[in-house]
Amino acid sequence: MKFTKMQGIGNDYVYVNCFEETVSDPSSVAKFVSDRHFGIGSDGLILIKPSDTADCEMDMYNLDGSQGAMCGNGIRCVAKFVYDKGIVKKKNLSISTRSGIKHVSLSTRNGKVSTVKVNMGSPILLASEIPVVSDTEQVIDYPLTVNGQTYRITAVSMGNPHAIVYMDDIDSLDIQTVGPLFENHLAFPDRINTEFVKVIDRRTLQMRVWERGSGETLACGTGACAVAVASTLNGLVDEDMPVTVRLLGGELQILWNRQENLVYMTGPATTVFEGEIDLSFLGN
Repeated sequence: MKFTKMQGIGNDYVYVNCFEETVSDPSSVAKFVSDRHFGIGSDGLILIKPSDTADCEMDMYNLDGSQGAMCGNGIRCVAKFVYDKGIVKKKNLSISTRSGIKHVSLSTRNGKVSTVKVNMGSPILLASEIPVVSDTEQVIDYPLTVNGQTYRITAVSMGNPHAIVYMDDIDSLDIQTVGPLFENHLAFPDRINTEFVKVIDRRTLQMRVWERGSGETLACGTGACAVAVASTLNGLVDEDMPVTVRLLGGELQILWNRQENLVYMTGPATTVFEGEIDLSFLGN
């Protein structure tokens, strides 16, 4: 199987051109290629497929083999891949995902994509649709007891579910312990991605993320969008102004346009290397 390793501010995936390749068991392939010792090493697998409704389709799998709905950093790399490879040679693309069709705008340098602006769609705030088990219609600054400690969470879906927690210090957070407790909490029927956030100022946020099915990652695009929305709802950032979200792997610019009720994410996409891997022992 031919592949391309790409990353968006450190959120790295193995990408496969399914215009040319066929992957018969993507869950097993995702688990193998994601292994950083025995495989290629990544946060998961993304298949780039033809689409009847968009310019292409993004089909993503987490490193534990579970299928994901949407990845903000991943979709920027998909856009770069199809443009740089000449599959779709235009600067405004539509990409089909399990959470709907997303529209992206490309900025290029020397004929290659450098940054991508993604229309991430409208945030979902109804608890029943995220989903979150709650006695309120929306979950904003809501108390949640995790392992005996009460946290205040705000829940947002950007096609996948997120719980945002504000803290004064996230650098010393034992995320390897607390992350799984949030992910598998009974309040989240489909598990949850959890963002631990420190407010730097009204235009700047710092976050760490525990992704369901992947653990802590260097970046999460949908998570950064959810954090910007949650911070607006909690009055922590200026409304209708771009917010810089600092992640372990770099920075993203997020704008929630309240009038349109659309979230826009802008960030880089980078090709790391290309190669070929033998998957015959997996039956692929």
